[in-house]
Amino acid sequence: MNLLYRIILKIQTICAELRDKAYIEICKSRGLKVGKGVIFIEAPKFGSEPYLIEIGDRTKITANCTFINHDGAMYVIRSMDKYKDARNFGRIKIGKNCFIGNNCTILPGVEMGNNCILGAGSVLNSSTPPNSVFAGVPARFICTIEEYGDKALNNNVKYSRELEKIRPHLDAYLKENLPHIYKPIK
Repeated sequence: MNLLYRIILKIQTICAELRDKAYIEICKSRGLKVGKGVIFIEAPKFGSEPYLIEIGDRTKITANCTFINHDGAMYVIRSMDKYKDARNFGRIKIGKNCFIGNNCTILPGVEMGNNCILGAGSVLNSSTPPNSVFAGVPARFICTIEEYGDKALNNNVKYSRELEKIRPHLDAYLKENLPHIYKPIK
């Protein structure tokens, strides 16, 4: 039964990867601009106007992210004579070497500068300057990229880089040696 489960899971994973790659290629054919070395953990939802989105080189976008290029709420106010011509579209530009965490939403008219991080679960409704970390709902400035890097070095998990060459070896090392230390209550 375990073997059957693993086979079904592998087939499902391959199908999802093929679907995601096809969707991204369709969006590119519709004008989505994607730089070199961009990594999609899963295909984001690019909405009905992918031609309004630009993603810079070496950016990583993780699972379940959504890019919204128009305000669908115009549907409500366009039924009123005063607002019958109301329309709201906006371009989205993600800089080079950025990271967008799981479950993020990027709203119309937003530009992320180069070397930026957007924390998981964030809703980005304003542009970010280069070299910054934003997170939250709505996303707010957390720190500079240098402050984030310094904090990462202070909390660094040290192990031989040789372990990274064979993922099961790294997994076994972390499982056995990572301390049971947790963040304090705020």
